Amino acid sequence: MDLDYRLALVLLLAVPAAGAVLCALLGRTRGYVIRWVALAATLVNVFLALYVALGLLGERSDSPIAKTPFGKAVTFQPELVPGADVDDIHRTTWKLIDFGRLGAIQFYIGLDGINVWLIVLTAVLMVPSVLISWNSITERINEYYAWLLTLGAGMLGVFLAFDIILFYIFFELTLVPLFFLIGIWGGPERRYAARKFFIYTLAGSLLTFLGLLAVVVVCYHKPLDATAPELTFAIPDLVRIVNTHLTMDLPADRAFWSTFQYWVFLALFAGFAIKVPLVPVHTWLPLAHVEAPTAGSVLLAGVLLKMGTYGFLRLCLPLAPDASLQMGLPLIGILSVIGIIYGAFCALAQSDIKKLVAYSSISHLGFCMLGMFAFNLAGLTGGLLQMINHGLSTGALFLLVGMLYDRYHTRQMADFGGMGAKLGVLTFCMVFISLSSVGLPGLNGFVGEALVFFGMFEVRPLYAVLGAAGIVLGAWYLLSMLKGVFFGPLKEPEHDGHEIKDLCSREVAALAPIMALCLFLGVYPQPVIRSAQDDLRVVERLLQNRKRVLENQSGDALVQKPRLVDEPRRGESP
Repeated sequence: MDLDYRLALVLLLAVPAAGAVLCALLGRTRGYVIRWVALAATLVNVFLALYVALGLLGERSDSPIAKTPFGKAVTFQPELVPGADVDDIHRTTWKLIDFGRLGAIQFYIGLDGINVWLIVLTAVLMVPSVLISWNSITERINEYYAWLLTLGAGMLGVFLAFDIILFYIFFELTLVPLFFLIGIWGGPERRYAARKFFIYTLAGSLLTFLGLLAVVVVCYHKPLDATAPELTFAIPDLVRIVNTHLTMDLPADRAFWSTFQYWVFLALFAGFAIKVPLVPVHTWLPLAHVEAPTAGSVLLAGVLLKMGTYGFLRLCLPLAPDASLQMGLPLIGILSVIGIIYGAFCALAQSDIKKLVAYSSISHLGFCMLGMFAFNLAGLTGGLLQMINHGLSTGALFLLVGMLYDRYHTRQMADFGGMGAKLGVLTFCMVFISLSSVGLPGLNGFVGEALVFFGMFEVRPLYAVLGAAGIVLGAWYLLSMLKGVFFGPLKEPEHDGHEIKDLCSREVAALAPIMALCLFLGVYPQPVIRSAQDDLRVVERLLQNRKRVLENQSGDALVQKPRLVDEPRRGESP
């Protein structure tokens, strides 16, 4: 019997949560069983994620929505919603807290083209996170895997949630397990790193929560239908209400919403910019990466940082379009370019391989933000694709650094040399992933970066040119690391005389799926691009329509004028 897609969506959250409880209850003496329970839970989640992703693609191909350019729509609706309303399959009837006639906080989860591949990415990276910890974690094993699976459930919940309160609950939930993973199983400065990570991200997200609550309260007091106010926390409904008010003919109403959304933008910016992280609120990230256990670094770089970029795309751009256009483009555009170049130079200056990868993460996430704030389809698509590419490439880099550290217990580049002669398979994997991160044509990084620069070149050519310097610098520090550590005369660190072996089958199993995806997305990225295009086009059209309104009001162009979204695309009828 076929598994219902909506049930599979619920199981995506339930399986890691149940696995976490089971690991915690098994006790500290059953390490072998605990490891297999965690691995089984993550493998089941990979199957479920791929299953619902294919289900969404099938749903989109059979739906008339997938065959239209969305007309004048200003909101995007989820598919495969558990507890779907009989009259509207894009809404849910499941309630967490019912306020009676006022409304309810709902268990509102679903899929669309924006979150589906981030969910697959999360599920895929959970498997190598378990495998890389197999032998390296030897103390309090049950607690470690319980927190790791709890983190996985929280990350999936962030991407699945279409209710603002549910989104925030999962957003904050991810802080707790990572705090303990760093603070208990991290490096020498683990406690300081864990506190700094927690304080930074919690402070920013509290401001974000206030901004989201303000949107909910204002939408309740200024409903579209004054005779039937309703307290709604559904993200699609809030986007519709805000953008409908911005197009109303009442000058006072338009003036209020135009001013209000600037405060919303600043509140959302506070939390999501720290989570990305953008310069100058990035200082918590390198320390957290260096002190975290390898699995923590993989999930932090591969998934958790994407919660910031995803928050901008899902909430900030649709709920504060005018502020994003007038304030976000210059502010975030400049910070992204600074982050790309600054992060690359910091990576170039590092002697610790893990710290080099940490700073490269700051640099590469600048590409995601640069594309997103181009406000056109190419930039938005490139930004989303780079979120996935960065998760794969940087996650794999942290895996490889962890494998090297497990063998020699040092990450200092000066201690290594010519390791390709000793560890051939590890060297091959490191070269492959480094070229993927650099953006070599034929691998996953190339297509996303190209779309980002095409999108930004339309609106701010200078930002695109300066950002492109990050590609050159990225090749410089990664190829320099490869040359110093893996090529040349053999220089092996002290290792107490024990035999050093190349990658084992477990480590190859952790890396092989990621490398296969890097190659697949480099050669054939169309599944991601096509499935996300309709939802991204909604965001593009919303922003471009608001841009034209603002240009008409000011009598001046906000940015260099790109093609208007209502003009026919090549191959489309007018």
